[in-house]
Amino acid sequence: MNYYIIAGEASGDLHGANLMKAILAEDTHANFRFWGGDLMQAVSANLVKHYKSLAFMGFAEVVMNLRTIFKNLQFCKEDIDHFNPDVIIFIDYPGFNLRIAKWAKQKGYKTHYYISPQIWAWKENRITAIKRNVDEMYVILPFEKSFYEDKHQFPVHFVGHPLIDAIGSRPKISEVDFREQHQLTNKPIIALLPGSRKQEIKKMLSVMLSIVEQFKDYQFVIAGAPSQDYEFYQTYIKKSNVAFVSNKTYDLLSVSTAALVTSGTATLETALFKVPEVVCYKGSWISYQIGKRLVKLEYISLVNLIMNKKVVTELIQDDFNKKRLAKELQLILNEKYRTAIFLDYFELEQKLGGKGASAKTAKLIVNSLKEA
Repeated sequence: MNYYIIAGEASGDLHGANLMKAILAEDTHANFRFWGGDLMQAVSANLVKHYKSLAFMGFAEVVMNLRTIFKNLQFCKEDIDHFNPDVIIFIDYPGFNLRIAKWAKQKGYKTHYYISPQIWAWKENRITAIKRNVDEMYVILPFEKSFYEDKHQFPVHFVGHPLIDAIGSRPKISEVDFREQHQLTNKPIIALLPGSRKQEIKKMLSVMLSIVEQFKDYQFVIAGAPSQDYEFYQTYIKKSNVAFVSNKTYDLLSVSTAALVTSGTATLETALFKVPEVVCYKGSWISYQIGKRLVKLEYISLVNLIMNKKVVTELIQDDFNKKRLAKELQLILNEKYRTAIFLDYFELEQKLGGKGASAKTAKLIVNSLKEA
């Protein structure tokens, strides 16, 4: 059968690649055409567009690139028609994917959505389009099932979180080898995960590094994002007791004692590695004020949202400062405090549904096509 997949971000490339492998296990004659990245291309050669050419972040950048975005939408529709897939699989990336889904549904294509847009956080009105244009929705967070089914009467499949598989299947490295490769000391490691975009990294790292001198018995290691060059980080590595590791975040977390993490998927990844963390976020004043009014959630980290209680401390906006950060880091280095976090982390993993998200989703997709 023919599968057309649209992933517009690095995370979508990862989960899309794992889904493709799982589909091949169910349908050995599967034929893919897709928007994604290097990981998906390693599974199949039929890459249409790389996600790096689609990444427009922020209102101003989107407006400046509207012509390109509309061209991409039109090209995508023409490409789908030419390929004539048995199913279109959308992976997150809602601004683009929901527009294609509307067109595809009208054209009579089967529309399946893997990894729901976070409409429970904002833009909940998108539920109308999803109910109208999506045939099957596969959700990865436990509370999303009740959000869709109880609140909006739209049946969905909870398949578990694909990060569990991604983390579990990664090649392992010993701590000794990791330290030798990156010329690290023998001090316990505190990982710094400042995000992936330049403006975000600048804001987060300046505060994260302000407390280094208060923790001389530890080594701070910055997790470099694959989207940024080493030169960009050089200014921050000049501090004593600060090291840098590029594009090895999972290896870094596997040997870390604690972590300071910018809000996002990385907070969940850190928890799945069982690393006590402090969640950090600071945006511009105007962005924060707008976000505070649009996002109606008690927590910002996925860890706390999934557990529906405070498991990890969130330092947001003005609370994200040198004094508070040092205090909270000291707490998560305390053994009694760490034990409580570990217990919550194990419960979190159980709530996420265990292993096999990609396999469950692939089986559901292929079986639905066979039954059609």
